[in-house]
Amino acid sequence: MVEDTTLRHADELLAEMIELVETARNLPMSSSCVVPRERLLDMLDELREVLPPELEESRKVIAARDGLLHAAFVEASETRKNATQDADTIVADATHNASQINRLAEEHVQALLAEAQDEQRRLVHASTVHQAAAEASAVLKADAEAYRDSLCGDADAYAESVRAEADNYGREARGEAERYATKLTVDAERYAETTLEDLAVTLRKAAATADQGRLALAERRAETWGETPEADNDIDAMSA
Repeated sequence: MVEDTTLRHADELLAEMIELVETARNLPMSSSCVVPRERLLDMLDELREVLPPELEESRKVIAARDGLLHAAFVEASETRKNATQDADTIVADATHNASQINRLAEEHVQALLAEAQDEQRRLVHASTVHQAAAEASAVLKADAEAYRDSLCGDADAYAESVRAEADNYGREARGEAERYATKLTVDAERYAETTLEDLAVTLRKAAATADQGRLALAERRAETWGETPEADNDIDAMSA
């Protein structure tokens, strides 16, 4: 950014140059004036020094931009010229090819029309051929209907077989599922019975251990305080 002092100095130089020109002595019979060349050149040099360097960079950028624009314009003109020439060539080729295609198509259509007219005349005069074609068509129709009936019969038989196999498979699957469910029920009941039996054994062992501990505690208390196990039994009975 340009400093304020630089701007002020540039303004002072411009004001001084304007005053120098305005107060210059006029030449007789002319609108020109006489200014001190050396002083004015010194002031211009000084003004160039105080101007920001961005101005010079801007001039360079503008010059480069003008060069690029000129080069782009030249290149665009050349490209447009080449594109126009290519388009004209493509249009000419397309027009020629279209003419050739139209001519060949017209010739082919004429040949088809002539062939169709010949065929029409031949069919009109060939009544025996028409009758043979009708008979052959009837035979083919009968064969097709017989083949259709055969396919329908085979399809029905196959569908019935598939339904029977599906029913058998369903019955077997249901039986297998029922057997498996029964086995699971038996296994569950056995597991529950075994678990309950183990739990009962554990509870009996725990009860026996508790009785042994209670008796041992009563004996220790009898030895310590002179109490008898019968007294403990009486106390237990009273508590109960």
